[in-house]
Amino acid sequence: MDSGGTVDERAGIATAKEAADHELIVGFGRLLGAANRLEHLLGRAVEQESGISHLMFEVLLILARAGGDGLPMKAIGRAQVLTTGGVTRLVDRMAAAGLVERADDPGDRRGRLVRLTPLGEETAVRAATVHVANIQRFFLDPLPPTHRDRFMDDLRLLSRAAQAALPPLR
Repeated sequence: MDSGGTVDERAGIATAKEAADHELIVGFGRLLGAANRLEHLLGRAVEQESGISHLMFEVLLILARAGGDGLPMKAIGRAQVLTTGGVTRLVDRMAAAGLVERADDPGDRRGRLVRLTPLGEETAVRAATVHVANIQRFFLDPLPPTHRDRFMDDLRLLSRAAQAALPPLR
């Protein structure tokens, strides 16, 4: 290691207690805790109000953003960090519920695209209406109004930095 000492020395961590109390570790823990609790609250509300899981809702949003002919299964899997089998099972359940349909990919004779059905469109709108109200209530309202725009900008920066640091999915 360089003359600056070990990572532990530079961070000022010599004991487990110091590790547990380190401001960066505590701050990141708060971020994860808040995200997990918000995921639970908001996901449960989407499910109760629209009858679909939060993951299904996210896939409906991904497909809505793509528009047109839809997306290949691989793109859905990458967007949600799902395995090939995981995305296949999820899309199968969504197709059985009438939310999505598979169609031939005009750019790939062997490929299939997934796209929203009219019921999927309607469900996405209904779920989003509930979701937006709950995001406002649980995610933004607790913050001082003068901090909200900066907070959203900072989240965008963190998300982009984390995305850029990830290795490409195969």
